[in-house]
Amino acid sequence: MDDAASIEPTAATPLSQAELDSLTDQLIEKLKTVFDPEIPVDIYELGLIYKVDVSDDKDVAIDMTLTAPGCPVAGDMPGWVQDAVREIPGVRNVTVELVFDPPWDPSRMSDEAKLQLNMF
Repeated sequence: MDDAASIEPTAATPLSQAELDSLTDQLIEKLKTVFDPEIPVDIYELGLIYKVDVSDDKDVAIDMTLTAPGCPVAGDMPGWVQDAVREIPGVRNVTVELVFDPPWDPSRMSDEAKLQLNMF
């Protein structure tokens, strides 16, 4: 009997498309609960979320930005995003990285956000 095989970690089972679709919907729902306090629009519709990666173990890694590098909530907002995403059942670890390349500009906003801010 080979003892090495018994101590190796088991690989995560790949998420099915249905599981991934459900998790994506839940992620969007949770991201839409986080708002920039200076703008009455959620961070998802503002286009502040640049990338979301989900591993087969349901670890979530998010790259996001701010409307301005000097945003007064720069130190707090990644924690708000982590807390919101951690509420999703089955999600293990959540990491949120602030990135500023490319810089955010209003063209990243959804039509819904532009309507809310009367930018049409």
